[in-house]
Amino acid sequence: VQLQASGGGLVQPGGSLRLSCVASGSIFSINTMGWYRQPPGKQCEWVATITSGRSTNYADSVKGRFTISRDNAKSTVDLQMKSLKPEDTAVYYCRMFMGDYWGQGTLVTVSS
Repeated sequence: VQLQASGGGLVQPGGSLRLSCVASGSIFSINTMGWYRQPPGKQCEWVATITSGRSTNYADSVKGRFTISRDNAKSTVDLQMKSLKPEDTAVYYCRMFMGDYWGQGTLVTVSS
């Protein structure tokens, strides 16, 4: 299984960005998927998860601003991020829970 994350970049505070993660392999549809992030100089933290049944959960810090979604036909999990803040700056990783697979990370920088 391989996970490939993309969509990071530089955005101004208040802006939006959409991250995407595509997974190889045939077990995507039955897997819980998640997004995590690691801010500069800090530990990795959980951001959001989506189950195979599309139940979602969010960290309090992103609730109401971020939306996680999945497309099983394309084996992708996306993270729509709105009202971005400087404290959202981090390397964002996607994770496949079954087997504990991680993508390579994509950098999001929120700065004016």
